[in-house]
Amino acid sequence: MSRGDLSEAEWRILKGLLPIDAANRGRGRLPEENRAIINGILWRLRCGTPWRDVPPKYGNWNTIYRRFRRWSDAGVWEAVSVTLAEVMADSGHYSIDSTTVRDHKSI
Repeated sequence: MSRGDLSEAEWRILKGLLPIDAANRGRGRLPEENRAIINGILWRLRCGTPWRDVPPKYGNWNTIYRRFRRWSDAGVWEAVSVTLAEVMADSGHYSIDSTTVRDHKSI
């Protein structure tokens, strides 16, 4: 596991949020390999590089890109963000700083 890859606890939460479309799946990576796909997506978003520069250990860059686009179009990322926000709120884990929330002084 590389720095920045999903931990077991993080993967357990995310795994249930990803669509499994076995009937319309066709060719390509199996749904069990979604963890590597997610790690590739996170690597690309963290580094800001072109999709073609995603390391091969995460899989084919084109597979990772297509899965990202398909999940984006299906609204998967919105569901993931809402669920993660709920999990963080329930567990008491918050991460707020001045770059996220601007302070306004009342006069």
